[in-house]
Amino acid sequence: MGILLQTIVAGLLKGGLYALIGIGMTLIMGVMGIINLAHGQMMMVAMYIAYVLNTMGVDPYFSLLVAMPTLFLLGVLIQKYLLNPLIKVDTILPENQVLMTVGIGMVLTEVIRFIFKSDYKYVTTSYSSATFFLGGISFNVPLTIAFFIALAFTAAMFWFLIKTDLGRSIRATAQDKDAATLMGINTGRITVVTMGLGAALVAAAGCLLAPVYYIFPDLGGPFTAKAFVITILGGLGSTVGAILGGITLGMAESLGATYLGMEYEDIVGLAIFVAVLLFLPGGFKRLTKV
Repeated sequence: MGILLQTIVAGLLKGGLYALIGIGMTLIMGVMGIINLAHGQMMMVAMYIAYVLNTMGVDPYFSLLVAMPTLFLLGVLIQKYLLNPLIKVDTILPENQVLMTVGIGMVLTEVIRFIFKSDYKYVTTSYSSATFFLGGISFNVPLTIAFFIALAFTAAMFWFLIKTDLGRSIRATAQDKDAATLMGINTGRITVVTMGLGAALVAAAGCLLAPVYYIFPDLGGPFTAKAFVITILGGLGSTVGAILGGITLGMAESLGATYLGMEYEDIVGLAIFVAVLLFLPGGFKRLTKV
């Protein structure tokens, strides 16, 4: 029982961070109708920002103050100058926007590789390997701190989407873009802001994960895949579903690593992904309304 509780705690902490990654992608999906396949690469860029600041003595959690605005600006520029022109042009291949995000991800990876090379980097802190115990269950200090910061960001995002005019405009655009336009909402501006917000959220996740993950240029690919799995599990465009999807993936990986072996960590998560596609095609969105 002790091992099971320890595994659940580890999965929950990891799942909270995965949820933050998933919310960023599902916001973009809901408003733009495309999967951003450069999502993980944007997170990787934020992790390198945290690494560079760490070499200057800045705590990785304070690097949020730099990484989030930087990635917000990067997301805005990508949307405004690379994706919007494709959206406005009628082509025989409407998936061009998705292919563009693949290209953007490749460019970000190679630019980072050119600057930092391919060797592993790591963020060092005085608490990187620290743990504390509650009732015999150990808690990794960096993951626990990151979990509560991610929880705060998630709550702030829900408040923003529900209580502010801009947030309500984003939700309206996600629900029906044509109707939102008829109601006077500048949907072009909303898509740009949403891309920036999605990039800022995944930047936050990157900074929070920096103390517990090795950093290398190809890190973005696996996390893009995780974000995609979370988005599908949660149901396309559902923010509540993204939270449930992130926690589900975190728990699945943790249980798989504990009871099957570390090499099965990703396989278990992907198996659940396939099962959801087969038996719950709408993901957790069918169980939620947000």
